[in-house]
Amino acid sequence: MTRRFAASDAIENYVWAHSREGNVAARLREETAKLPQAGMQIGPDQAAFLALLVRAIGARRCIEIGTFTGMSALAVASALPADGKLVCCDISEEWTAIARRYWSEAGVAARIDLRIAPALDTLRDLATSQRGQIDFAFIDADKARYGDYYEACLDLLRPGGVIALDNMLWSGKVADAHVHDADTDAIRALNAKIHADARVDASLLTLGDGVMLVRKR
Repeated sequence: MTRRFAASDAIENYVWAHSREGNVAARLREETAKLPQAGMQIGPDQAAFLALLVRAIGARRCIEIGTFTGMSALAVASALPADGKLVCCDISEEWTAIARRYWSEAGVAARIDLRIAPALDTLRDLATSQRGQIDFAFIDADKARYGDYYEACLDLLRPGGVIALDNMLWSGKVADAHVHDADTDAIRALNAKIHADARVDASLLTLGDGVMLVRKR
């Protein structure tokens, strides 16, 4: 069996150095890194992975839950065709104001529909007209609600559509039986649910803080 290694800073720096990243994305990452909440931002390796995934499945209609300063949305929107659409769900005007600046500079703002509202409200609204039509969803928001977001996105997804869920290893806490808090228990429960879910194909990846990749059957 292949022995795995824990990613060191040197390995992470090497991976980041070999992850394709445009100038606008790099400057967005640098600005976000100065914020106290910078740990919420995905790295360039994960951004490149999301963009590749969106292109690989030919996605045109996408959803993002949890936008922060817009790095993942920039990656997804840049990978969409000109008439593609990404609905972004967030509750912060402050953080998404940063995102809007960079989306505009990158020329992808027209592809992004930012909804400042509780995500479940937005997902319920979308279900009235787009159930079974969404190609791709990225979930990276409040962890205690991940189970609800998963079900709502799965309902919206077309057969063959994909969901990527971030932070599914939660800094290793999910593997520590002594750790019990609302976020950790919610992620741990969802990992177990997806593992047994006959509605989907799934793979838990050690990318970033853990990405669960789900394909609707």
